[in-house]
Amino acid sequence: MKKMFGLLMSLVLVLSLAAPAASAETTDNPAASENKNVHVQIVLFDGFDLLDALAPYETFAAAGLYSEGALTVELVSAEGKRSVPSGLNGPSLEAQAALDPNRPGIILVPGASGKPAGNSEDAIPNILWKAKETALPDLIKQAMDNKEITVATVCGGSLLLAMDGLLKDRHAVTNHIGMAALKAAGAIPVDARVVVDGPRLVTGGGVTSGLDVAFYLVERELGPQIAHAVEKLFEYERRGTVWRAEGAAPIDFKPNPQASEEKQPAAGSARSAE
Repeated sequence: MKKMFGLLMSLVLVLSLAAPAASAETTDNPAASENKNVHVQIVLFDGFDLLDALAPYETFAAAGLYSEGALTVELVSAEGKRSVPSGLNGPSLEAQAALDPNRPGIILVPGASGKPAGNSEDAIPNILWKAKETALPDLIKQAMDNKEITVATVCGGSLLLAMDGLLKDRHAVTNHIGMAALKAAGAIPVDARVVVDGPRLVTGGGVTSGLDVAFYLVERELGPQIAHAVEKLFEYERRGTVWRAEGAAPIDFKPNPQASEEKQPAAGSARSAE
């Protein structure tokens, strides 16, 4: 027992000595300081979906860990530093600062968590509408006009932008339940897990696609080795091909009902021909 206790104390001593050394190595390494050029702002609003926000947050945070701080991430809100309640009476998260639409990097907008439909206060359409009535859409518009910012969305975050006309004629995806609404709002819906429209708009489908959006952005910004290291840490493999409006378009093998009707003459016409 004494031997085991001695080993544990030795391990604690080693860790206590190693931690300051690792911290000093990061701060004293000029290359690490110079590489701090990717900052991610994850937006919180009342009723946001926890997984939409926290899955990308943890992915970006791990990427920052593996890259010696080349990527940083924080939680923000349109109103500034405050406690922001999540949907479905979930826990609140602390927004650390106000959303800055002029800060180069990435801004990620999650969706809402609540009833999929209906007119109740906790229905997702109403939660998104309330967020739309805040300063958030104007701030996102400013960010989308900034060539140094990539705007990303997860799930209902795409609808939040579309509701304010920010995705008009842009390829995008959201949760499968909201694809018709996305189209009605002027976007071009694409049935894919992650959709990239130009270099500065990235949208994700259902809730867990936030992981895939974040991994795509980590690989884009920091390279495949960092992304792979985070994949191994999380024991998660990305799903699906990232859709881009590039390359040859696939042949559409779906039958055209109108063409079928034209080829097949009506029964009355066939009889009269006899």
